[in-house]
Amino acid sequence: MRLIDPSALSGRDRYQLITSLVVPRPIGWISTWDETGRANLAPFSFFNAISASPMLVAVSIGQRQGALKDTLVNLRSRGAFCVNVVTEPFLEAMNATAAEVGPEVDEFELAGLGRAVSERVDAPFIEECPAVFECEVSQEVALGDAPYALVIGLVVGVRLSESLTIEDGTMSVDSGTLRPVGRMSGAEYMLPREMKTLPRP
Repeated sequence: MRLIDPSALSGRDRYQLITSLVVPRPIGWISTWDETGRANLAPFSFFNAISASPMLVAVSIGQRQGALKDTLVNLRSRGAFCVNVVTEPFLEAMNATAAEVGPEVDEFELAGLGRAVSERVDAPFIEECPAVFECEVSQEVALGDAPYALVIGLVVGVRLSESLTIEDGTMSVDSGTLRPVGRMSGAEYMLPREMKTLPRP
């Protein structure tokens, strides 16, 4: 068995190694306003839930060619964002919003998505998306010398489509009706497959 020293790898090699092993990863499809009111929509696969009480999510946002990404700039100026859960019908639209475009480009329009305005936070969301977290920025955590910023969001609202089934006696959304997509390595994504249920011992 090989032992790899991450410090001996290039930045690109480290990225390829960790993103091919930590899989599948949920995708934070994040929507924000910029300071002038222009909409921004971008996917991030360094994303996850980190607490239920309080309900917190976290996203790690890197740089693009040494410059801050629009999402991070908007989070800092507005203090709010929405996370649109990526589901199978929206896979191609999500991929379209990953394009490197200027802040003047509305990714909602680029991907042919409807845009709605959150009632709880200062951010837009995808009108057709079946599940949306409305979040306020709770804190930003520096990651040392890494060209990333870890943003923690407090979930103050959860929007759920009537098309989703909630399991009886719970608040658990049925994965079969949600049909979430996971990020794999490179350009690969994990689509919903057969679910296996294992009761906890």
